Amino acid sequence: MKRLFILFLVVFASFSLGVFANANDAPITTPAGFALIMDQKTGEILYEKNASTPTAPASMSKLMTVAIVFERLKVGSLQLSDQFHVSEKAWRMGGSKMWVRVDTEISLENLLRGVIVQSGNDACIVLAENIAGSEDAFADLMTKKAREWGMNDSTFTNATGWPDPDHKMSMRDLALLTRKIIRDYPEYYEIFSEREFVWEKIRQSNRNPLLDSFNGADGLKTGHTEESGYGLVGSAIKNGERRIVVVNGLDSEKERTIESQRLMRIAFDDFAQKTLFKSGDIVGDALVFKGQDKSVPLITHESVELILHRSASSDIGASVIYEGPISAPISENQQIGYLRVDLSGGDSREYPLFAGRAVREMGVLGKIGLAARTLLIKPEHKEELTAQ
Repeated sequence: MKRLFILFLVVFASFSLGVFANANDAPITTPAGFALIMDQKTGEILYEKNASTPTAPASMSKLMTVAIVFERLKVGSLQLSDQFHVSEKAWRMGGSKMWVRVDTEISLENLLRGVIVQSGNDACIVLAENIAGSEDAFADLMTKKAREWGMNDSTFTNATGWPDPDHKMSMRDLALLTRKIIRDYPEYYEIFSEREFVWEKIRQSNRNPLLDSFNGADGLKTGHTEESGYGLVGSAIKNGERRIVVVNGLDSEKERTIESQRLMRIAFDDFAQKTLFKSGDIVGDALVFKGQDKSVPLITHESVELILHRSASSDIGASVIYEGPISAPISENQQIGYLRVDLSGGDSREYPLFAGRAVREMGVLGKIGLAARTLLIKPEHKEELTAQ
């Protein structure tokens, strides 16, 4: 009879850089009402504060407008050279502006810079109307795409982030969207690092304070309305690692600059990546029934990596879990069970484990001997062999 076997491992989280604890225990505070730090490669959330709460995103929601354009550029349904018509509605739009002129044609490439660098509300409406027919229809498309991309805390009513009680995004969704833009559209992402853009002889500077104050910063977007406060979505790369920082609900432009810099420094300086197992490493062994070998090594096909905070001592618990003994024959790379890594705070992650080699079924004589030994084992002893 098969039973659930659990082999407990202990992985000590002490490295040459110091002693680390799980990221969820990080002693980080922020005056921002909403905040999140994410590792771009893994999508792991290193710190969060009210990160799943939908709130007014202001111009940070322009990232969704841009992402829809990027997607269409990638599949070829739009070209950077496409000319978009400027309506009177777009021309009259208030707030931050690219300064488009009514009844003119503007290339998609210039409109993207008008949105990304200048945060032009008018440029957003030009994009929305030419892609979906109207801004309302484009807002519906934004919400639809958000669900498709796993952003379940976002609802859009316009293309600009203009104040509306139903126009909401969470910091988690903004981070997910940022990760997608960086990962899927690298050829267009570089626009976010441009320092200025001139249109109609009006020179406007990129409003992202990280570009000139944090080495390695290359995006993305600021936002501000009376309801939202001051917010920022930023990303930077350092020593081959990329982090994403999202904040909102700060009291002033100065506070936004200081806090975004501080959290970005924390994102790199207070966290480090540790590889517990590399792809192909033997993690443990599983008992085999009716096999020429009594056990089979279990290997992982992916690296088991964690990003840990440097604040305190903590052991990481790991368990090899499988239902066994595993009946032979066993083929190489057959999935056997999984590795569960338990982090402090109750979080855990699971990684599939596979047979490191093939195990052939024992012959007739071996089976006879196994049957004889089984008859000689007392029931209580047999239970001891299968105890967890």
